[in-house]
Amino acid sequence: MVRVAARTFEDLIVWQKAHAFVLGVYEESGQFPRTELYGLTSQLRRSAISVPANIAEGFRRRGRADKARMLNIAQGSIEECRYYLILARDLGYSRNGESLLGTLTEVSKMLDSYTKAILTPNS
Repeated sequence: MVRVAARTFEDLIVWQKAHAFVLGVYEESGQFPRTELYGLTSQLRRSAISVPANIAEGFRRRGRADKARMLNIAQGSIEECRYYLILARDLGYSRNGESLLGTLTEVSKMLDSYTKAILTPNS
């Protein structure tokens, strides 16, 4: 199978999935109580945005190690999001949290594969 090189970060399927996750987070967190606007809502949105943003930033980095570092930061943000979604569920704020958690798992696996491909010589 021949891989076609992505021209922009928007061509990356992992970025597309991460962006869709952010849109889902905005929809979900818009239903959180107003008292959480500067707490959980803000924190969840910030960490969710960080995932595709770091993928995009890593796309333009020159060295393999630097690209992988940005993807690792995105992985850290995924775990931060995972906790906030668990907290929202346990507080009774979440309606679609399980679906978002599933998307997070998918994005995490894709990021792992992408990182391995970047770090493998001659790829």
